[in-house]
Amino acid sequence: MQLSSLTAVSPVDGRYAGKTSSLRPIFSEYGLIRFRVMVEVRWLQRLAAHAGIPEVAPFSAEANALLDSLASDFQLEHAERIKEIERTTNHDVKAVEYLLKEQAAKLPELAAVSEFIHFACTSEDINNLSHALMLREGRDSVLLPLMRQIAEAIRELAVKFADVPMLSRTHGQPASPTTLGKELANVVYRLERQIKQVAGIELL
Repeated sequence: MQLSSLTAVSPVDGRYAGKTSSLRPIFSEYGLIRFRVMVEVRWLQRLAAHAGIPEVAPFSAEANALLDSLASDFQLEHAERIKEIERTTNHDVKAVEYLLKEQAAKLPELAAVSEFIHFACTSEDINNLSHALMLREGRDSVLLPLMRQIAEAIRELAVKFADVPMLSRTHGQPASPTTLGKELANVVYRLERQIKQVAGIELL
């Protein structure tokens, strides 16, 4: 069956796909693979920078540039190659390791230490960091900007309707008079408190 908004497993990718499209590069399988590559690359660079691991000498600027490009400019073609490798390995994280070894082969300096890719790591060492990075990017690049945009829009309405009287209610019963602007300002205050709390969550 062809994938469409009607055949998607979840309404997140179906009915609401248009509203969640900005999350695809982050929370899709592609996104998970991208962050796995980033974690593996940074780990290898960390090994090279550690004086106590002489088997992996400090990398040249050229080697670091190649690795940085893999981490920061990860392409869909890379993810597709990883899925192709996975059909043989039947192991998603191992397929990432093999892709990185293929890329390392482009530079003798990296090819010489390619066996140290994923060195001393389990899959969970890579996955838990990748998931945390996904959550952090989703929060910082999508969720928080939207929350701040909503707060600002309500703030403008609070100013616009500052003098519009309305009857407040308590337990569904009429209460003391208020203004629409004051009630909207209260919403802004509460929302900004939540924004601060979400932004303060330590993910890594």
